[in-house]
Amino acid sequence: MPICGWLLALSLAALTGNIVAANERTERNCSLTPPYIPSTAVNTTLRLQELREKMLPLNISAYIIPGTDAHLSEYIAPRDNRLAFMTGFTGSAGTAVVTQTKAAMWTDSRYWVQAERQMDCNWALEKDVSVASVVDWLLAEVPHGGQIGFDPFLFAISKSTSLRSPSLLSVEVSVNRALTQADGELSMGPPDAINAYISTERSWQMKVEHIRNQMADNPYDSTALLLSALDESAWLFNMRGNDIPYNPFFYSYTLLTMDEIWLFLHTERVTDELKVYLNASCNGPLCVQLKSYDTILGELKKFVAKPGCKVWIGTEYTNYAVVEVITQEKLFTSSYSPVLLTKAVKDETEQRVLRDAHVRDAVAVVQLLMWLENAVPKGTETELTAAHYVDKSERLMIFHLLSITTLKSNGFLFVFCSPTNETCRRLTVDEMYLVDSGGQYLDGTTDITRTVHWGIPTAMQKEAFTRVLMGNIEISRTIFPSDTRGINIEMLGRRALWEVGLNYGHGTGHGVGNYFGVHEWPVGFQSNNIPFRAGMFTSIEPGYYKEDDFGIRIEDVAVTVPAQTKYGNNYLTFDTVSLVPYDKKLIDTSLLSSEQVRLTAASTSFINFFFYC
Repeated sequence: MPICGWLLALSLAALTGNIVAANERTERNCSLTPPYIPSTAVNTTLRLQELREKMLPLNISAYIIPGTDAHLSEYIAPRDNRLAFMTGFTGSAGTAVVTQTKAAMWTDSRYWVQAERQMDCNWALEKDVSVASVVDWLLAEVPHGGQIGFDPFLFAISKSTSLRSPSLLSVEVSVNRALTQADGELSMGPPDAINAYISTERSWQMKVEHIRNQMADNPYDSTALLLSALDESAWLFNMRGNDIPYNPFFYSYTLLTMDEIWLFLHTERVTDELKVYLNASCNGPLCVQLKSYDTILGELKKFVAKPGCKVWIGTEYTNYAVVEVITQEKLFTSSYSPVLLTKAVKDETEQRVLRDAHVRDAVAVVQLLMWLENAVPKGTETELTAAHYVDKSERLMIFHLLSITTLKSNGFLFVFCSPTNETCRRLTVDEMYLVDSGGQYLDGTTDITRTVHWGIPTAMQKEAFTRVLMGNIEISRTIFPSDTRGINIEMLGRRALWEVGLNYGHGTGHGVGNYFGVHEWPVGFQSNNIPFRAGMFTSIEPGYYKEDDFGIRIEDVAVTVPAQTKYGNNYLTFDTVSLVPYDKKLIDTSLLSSEQVRLTAASTSFINFFFYC
């Protein structure tokens, strides 16, 4: 896979908006006559008109457009981005609904300003992202007896309760593509873009046998396991691809039984070497039968028609279209598949090489920060020149994404800027900046955020930064029983902020993979994340954002390791693997406890020793 150029982007998200001129008003104003629409907004009048015309003969009163693909991916290929095509909004989280007279789009606070810049006045922005808000809106807008259309490939079966409502109409895929065809072709990559991956102790055969053992131990007598999430097949077979942005995955499904393995993918891209690797020419229990990606529904229908079969699925990442062909008596569900649960714990080789990737990544980030500290006060550097500096640096990653942003002029919007843009913001010493960086190396995935100030920070900025740092430290140093859920630890990252009435509106951490998912589910600190066990990697990233002024986030990656306690066994703590120091001028040590001062000094000393000794 070729090395791509560096990009400046929103925290690893694929934004396709443009930078506007400094004197242009950046957000729409629909209350004016005529409405003010910035140049960054997309005119969606004709697209909505065409969609509504196609809804009429189908007797659809409302149509739901989520921002995902058939595998419920976070990052999706351009051809799957129906939400962006219909609304103009390119954020990575959102849901749209269209009726014959109205159009509304729901997204969270990270993207409100971005939505106001990218959507025209055909769209209403809804800021309550709860499912109840969408349901209430539909109840108010859809007449009694009206049908609500949805694409069953774009909804997880975990939403099956609401999707089985008689008012919801599952629309066939051909109709959905006609209704909301995205303006992009699938970039499949070269024929050899799907590759075997070797930075793990476990061969794919070992993984298959391990998962089969879990299937055999399942008391509900499941005879097959269906894997729908892209990272499930990629992990199981130790393979990587490039079908979607930022994560090295390939379009695939897997159906695993006790004596057969069916891998559904674009078979024209499978090389002879890969066929040998997968034992694709035999018919034994460790021989992979390669089947065309588009045949998944037909093959699954034939399989479930057999007597005595029972298919195990994970409801969070299996789409409704696939499950529609399985009758309830032949279906066994759990929130996550055994593959996702097993994948969450890294083996010793995975842990070692992932640590190594963070060392190399820290060198690149520290070099960037040192260059910025010297260059920005001269007043000549922009986001674009920073990207060019990074692009000239020696690196070994497959791609590396970087965000250098201030919230002073953009609210909560981190503006997309690529090396081809000519209107990037100038970096100054008068603002606080988030430097959010992440890379895909052949042995590991990295994600780190540092907040810096190249001038003189205000007292409020220092206090907020210090309290965010206190939250990061408190989570990192905590000791907890194995199998503790992250949601029970998460408040430690907020406590110092809560004490003075501050907070942040995003999650506190997410899993990280080995040349894999940059936001790897289901590890993290949310209520639907799995309990922590030794060998799990997670980010720890509390923050604080003062609208129209500044924003702070401190993100490290850490691994759960056994903790030595005086009396108990089976306790864990976090070992931070990120090796980039914090900005000392932003730390108010008077707010720190003696233990927090000691830990901060120890971390800085270790990093200095690591790099300079």
